[in-house]
Parts: sequence; structure tokens; C-alpha cells
Amino acid sequence: MTSSSGADNPPVRRVAIFGGTHGNELSGVFLVKHWQENGAEIQRTGMEVKPFLANPRAVKKCTRYIDCDLNRVFDPDNLGRTVVEDIPYEVRRAQEINQIFGPKGVEVGPQPQGVVRADTLDKMRRIVKHGLDFVQLFNEGKDFPPCTIEVFKIMEKVDYPRNKNGEIIAIIHPKLQDQDWQPLNTGDPLFLTLDGEVIAYKGDCTVYPTFINEAAYYEKKQAFVKTVKVKLTANHIRSSAQNQSTP
Repeated sequence: MTSSSGADNPPVRRVAIFGGTHGNELSGVFLVKHWQENGAEIQRTGMEVKPFLANPRAVKKCTRYIDCDLNRVFDPDNLGRTVVEDIPYEVRRAQEINQIFGPKGVEVGPQPQGVVRADTLDKMRRIVKHGLDFVQLFNEGKDFPPCTIEVFKIMEKVDYPRNKNGEIIAIIHPKLQDQDWQPLNTGDPLFLTLDGEVIAYKGDCTVYPTFINEAAYYEKKQAFVKTVKVKLTANHIRSSAQNQSTP
């Protein structure tokens, strides 16, 4: 048999689930530790699913990282660095993870730091379940027809207003706070100074801000990220396992 369109792809036989890439994002930490003790809910027929704690030192300290952001060092330069005594812990850890599992994939986030929220943990748990169910159906030879999906494309990172010394002089406006993925139009409030001055958005199109006022991004000088909506088309896919098992 042959597929009607698109290309057949090999079945997926091994899946790794990482938690604790950032040691203070606790939903993934709690779930991975739970699945390491009792992984029945993540096991699927025909593939090996392995939960893995990515940054155990940061998890122990409940901090984002020890020396540098683990999520930012899975690049050829860092992965190719010579292992020496003074190499940053996260770079060495990235090299170990890359050697065990290969390239790192898409993450689930964001979430509050240093605390566990039941609603966030439940969403993450359901996303992982649906992802594993999809892989199992794919491996069993199910046809997935072409589809169009709407996604958010990152356009620009926006910093806080600062004075000549580089110090923040305005905070996220209350009307923008907690409005991730919601439309932001020209004239809508962005920042608020301690003197009460409102700094408005002056863009020429509607955008959808996210990562708004995230604690982890203060050091990166990022107040939020502007995104726009775009539509992507996915081609038909199915596993080549059906071809191999059908005369």
C-alpha cells in the first residue's frame, strides 16, 4: 500500500519526557518524579517512554539554574565544548543529555516559579497524555489528513522602560498583567510609572503579548514578547509501519 499524499514516516519507538529543565518550574518536576515511581499512565504499546529529571541540582535548590540557563545551551557551540573542570554545570548537563537522548524537542510552559499549581499541573499532564496518544495512533498506522492550524509567531521582545542608568522606571500596567495571548491594540496601556504616567502601545497592528512580566526574564531585559497570529498547513502523515506490515 502507498499513502495518498505526503510522505510515510518511520514509527516512533522511544520518547523522553523531561521535567526540571528549570529547577523552579515544579509541575514538570512533580510529574517526572511521579512517573519515575509509577509510570503506568505514560506507557504506550510499542514504544519506550522514559521520564527524566533534566537539572537535578537546580531542582534541589528550587532555582531556575545553577550557572546558566539549561534551555539556552543546546546549541552546537556548547554541545561541542571540551569538558573541563570550569565548564558551567548546565553546559556539561546539556552534553550528557544530548549524548543519552539526542536533540532536545519542544517545551511546555510557562508556569509560576517555585510553586505548584494544580491547574497548571493538570494541563501539563493532559498535554503529555494527548501527545503520547497521538504517537501511539501514528505508530499503529492511522492516517492524519492535511490540516490548517492557527499559531502565534514571535515578532519582537519588548523591554521595560529604563533610565540612563539602565534601571526600570515603569512596570507592567494592571490591564496588561495576566493577559497573555490576548489582543493588544494601538492605544492600549502597556506600562505604568510610579508617578502615574501610562505608556501605551503605539504599534500599527494588533499583536498578542505573552511571557508578560515573567520573573525569569527580568535578567534578560524582557517585559513581554509580541506575537502575531499566523496559519500553518500540516501535510498528510502516517507511519511507514503500515507499509511494512501489509503485503
